[in-house]
Amino acid sequence: MKSVGIIGGLGPETTAEFYLDIILSCQEKYKISRPPIIISSVPLPYKLEEDAILKNEGMEGYLPFLITEAKRLERAGADFIVMPCNTLHIFIENIRDAVKVPVLSIIEETVNFFKGKNPKKIGIISTLSTLQNKLYEKAFQENNIDYETPDAIQQAKIGKIIFNLVNGKQNSKDRENLIGVIDSFKDKSADCALLACTDLQLLITEHQKLKVFDTMKILADATVREILK
Repeated sequence: MKSVGIIGGLGPETTAEFYLDIILSCQEKYKISRPPIIISSVPLPYKLEEDAILKNEGMEGYLPFLITEAKRLERAGADFIVMPCNTLHIFIENIRDAVKVPVLSIIEETVNFFKGKNPKKIGIISTLSTLQNKLYEKAFQENNIDYETPDAIQQAKIGKIIFNLVNGKQNSKDRENLIGVIDSFKDKSADCALLACTDLQLLITEHQKLKVFDTMKILADATVREILK
């Protein structure tokens, strides 16, 4: 088995869920031993995280932390690296350039996942940074995948929801607001919704009207695939 290095902590609960998913999925497929996993939790200042999630400001401040942790994982013996956070993929090419081991992309893995499903239209739910940097829009356009994004008011609500989740807060109002965003995609002819922020799976994993796909699960499955190669 290959050793995976996880750049984690953004947010902590999602990193824990991601770790458990890998462990249990590997256990189902490989009956000899548990997979080798190394986690490096990014010591990100709270203010930097808040500004990035709510206002899409100061994102450049993330990069030194990410490169430091990627190099730490490489030195620790990781055969490849993953980041269970969509927004961090703004910097994936910088991180790939900083280390010699492969770095899986959650964006690339998600696009490959949808190629075999032929969705009519995907509703994208993400951080403001992911949205404004068009991480999924560009990738979907290049692969002829139609998509829908929230309006400005909905996006502001999503930002607050994600900020609460990153800080360990889950409440019914946030869940209702998230369901409302997915409802609006149905009205715009979408046939599925993409949780393009890995923290959102802490609130909802399915919806009565639309199929919900979780990028954390997509990346976890891709990570297991690479571990067991």
